Amino acid sequence: MELVNISGTDLMVSRVALGTWAIGGWMWGGTDEKQSIKTIHMALDKGINLIDTAPVYGFGLSEKIAGKAIKEYGNRDKINIATKVALEWKDGKVFRNSTPERIEKEVMASLERLQTDYIDIYFIHWPDSLVPFEKTAETMKKLLDDGVIRAIGVSNYSADQMNQFRKAAPIHVCQPPYNIFERQIEDNEKPYCHEHKITMMAYGALCRGLLSGKMSKNRAFKGDDLRKADPKFQGERFDQYLAAAEKIRKMADNQYGKDLLSTAIRWVLDQGIEIAIWGARTPEQLKPVDDIIGWSLNEADKSIIDDILVKTIKNPVGPEFMAPPERDINK
Repeated sequence: MELVNISGTDLMVSRVALGTWAIGGWMWGGTDEKQSIKTIHMALDKGINLIDTAPVYGFGLSEKIAGKAIKEYGNRDKINIATKVALEWKDGKVFRNSTPERIEKEVMASLERLQTDYIDIYFIHWPDSLVPFEKTAETMKKLLDDGVIRAIGVSNYSADQMNQFRKAAPIHVCQPPYNIFERQIEDNEKPYCHEHKITMMAYGALCRGLLSGKMSKNRAFKGDDLRKADPKFQGERFDQYLAAAEKIRKMADNQYGKDLLSTAIRWVLDQGIEIAIWGARTPEQLKPVDDIIGWSLNEADKSIIDDILVKTIKNPVGPEFMAPPERDINK
């Protein structure tokens, strides 16, 4: 497994991280705890030493499962846990809250659920414009100084928001959405992170399954599955993304003998992104891990992918639908 140093820390993490949003069940149609634990153990067996979770994934369930799996596996000092803070929920509705009081409350709850006394990478999950970014940063800096967390991260932050945050605390890791189909960060956030030596840890590498090689037009999304609301999975646009994915798959097979999933994650790693988060919920889904490592896409084939997108996807859309609302301070 390829490893990378988290800038400004002594953390050495795998370039592929296991994402556990789906393991939490919420917005993914439920979960199976035994299967989820086996999945985490399989990831660790394959050399993935970074597990990414969050309180809001299943309203605590993902963290509990991750904590139980890591406890059973052992070697906590060799496993890096990334989790998040500053999303609050009430009656199943999620909203942003990065007040010091919320962060201080959440970190204790996360430590308990994860069965650990420290968190390796702690992210502000979404920017909260109702709290000065410097104030949020000061709270995170105190957790870092106290040894409760080992690295500070921000997720879904713009370059300007990161700049404000960094006035009061360092940012070691930035976690934006990024994949072959969703590249909005290339204009500002990605250059900003490279300039300021902030490690990038991209989520959504498979674009909610569109780049998994398993998606088809007749796929039914059940229950609270977020893809029922994702514009990429609707009508003519869904057809276009599926067609683009199939063309990329054929190119990857012809040029490298690789499948679509491996190519999609490799593409992220080859774009100057240090870490790609791969969401899996069964051990079988982790079988292609070895196919990601030890090769790279050449520039000519990256250009072919770009050309496929231009010619196939006529009305592209980003991941904006996932953004949770600000809280209503009048309630």
